[in-house]
Amino acid sequence: MFKLLNNEKIIVGYDLGEGYSQISYLVEGSGEAETLSLVAGEEIYNIPTVLCKRTGANQWTYGREAFRCAGEGDGILVENLVGLAVEGETVLIEGTEYDPVKLLTLYVKRSLGLLSQVSSLDRISAMMITAEKMDHRLLDALEQVVEGLHLKTDRVFFQGHAEGFYHYMMRQDRELWSSRALLLEYQKGGLKAYFMDCNRRTRPLVVFVESEDYPPLACESADGGAKTAAELAQMDREFLRLCERLCSPNPVSGVYLIGDGFSETWMKESLRFLCRGRRVFQGNNLYSKGACYGALERLKPGEGEQGCVYLGREKLKSNIGMRILRQGEEIYYALLDAGVNWFEAKHSFTFYLQEGNEVEFVITSLLGGGSRPVRVVLDGLSGELARLRASLYLEAEKSLVVEIEDLGLGVFRPATHRIWREAIGL
Repeated sequence: MFKLLNNEKIIVGYDLGEGYSQISYLVEGSGEAETLSLVAGEEIYNIPTVLCKRTGANQWTYGREAFRCAGEGDGILVENLVGLAVEGETVLIEGTEYDPVKLLTLYVKRSLGLLSQVSSLDRISAMMITAEKMDHRLLDALEQVVEGLHLKTDRVFFQGHAEGFYHYMMRQDRELWSSRALLLEYQKGGLKAYFMDCNRRTRPLVVFVESEDYPPLACESADGGAKTAAELAQMDREFLRLCERLCSPNPVSGVYLIGDGFSETWMKESLRFLCRGRRVFQGNNLYSKGACYGALERLKPGEGEQGCVYLGREKLKSNIGMRILRQGEEIYYALLDAGVNWFEAKHSFTFYLQEGNEVEFVITSLLGGGSRPVRVVLDGLSGELARLRASLYLEAEKSLVVEIEDLGLGVFRPATHRIWREAIGL
């Protein structure tokens, strides 16, 4: 850990988890992300995502200190901060209602104070917040959190863990993902696997990341106490069978093991299998580092991405536009571009419909199949010249929503503000 020079800025990767969070940072102009530790000189990266309100006082602690305060009976512990913020229901503590988004904001602000080890918040040039899975509800909550942080930068981005895996791998040796790269995360709730594959027939290379969830290993359903040698051996055998399935038939060149569930004390045969012809790494700060590299990619597109384009599950995989008349000439008007995160894809514009009651959009998939027209029928519209506002956004990875509002035509026809809404499968 080191202090920055006066003119140096940092890029922050913030991994926000339901159980714990992590913070990594990257000095602008350097190539390697570092992760903040709770204890100097040790690799203790996990910051419990909890708050504790001290009994009878408006004093709050976070992380490990919050657990200590609640454990000593000095306060009320508030867990599930991310879930509470997404649900939006007020939190009742000692007869007082608290806004869950403000509680999450307080946690993020307090935890970002750890950056004082190396810098100040004023020197953050960009920040990427990552979570296991991004959607509209979480994004709405996080945008409110960011607003409440009052950062000196407006360059704050969002991504899911799968995209973080991609950005992390792009900063590693190419041989580690020359075939398939495999990320295995083992937490208390179960196992999650991410598979990173490349389509080498395209230029640039198109990279996909898919994921699968698996239940906890059999012995994990117990009370969580110490396990016998027989139980540890059983875990090893189960995990070995899973690894054999995951590494076949597609060859795997690099394996990453993250999460508190992995331990060399029980991974004997399974680890021996994984290391056969593959490079294997173990740690738990991949997502926060991937967030740093993802933010860097937003600032400097293409730099360090090794000639690849990411089209994972979070990405819009179609170009969406329409053909319009501009100065008497028909042109293609782009509305949404493939490659952006689906939960951030949105566009609104005002246009005139000369006649009829249909609006046609053009959807072009990057996965093949060419372009296809999609018509939205505006039932009840007069069919004469109309001024309309269209808003496009995605409510899920493959579900485009089009909303069209009647704005009227000035003194000639008053606005009804009727809204036509249609969901289109991509």
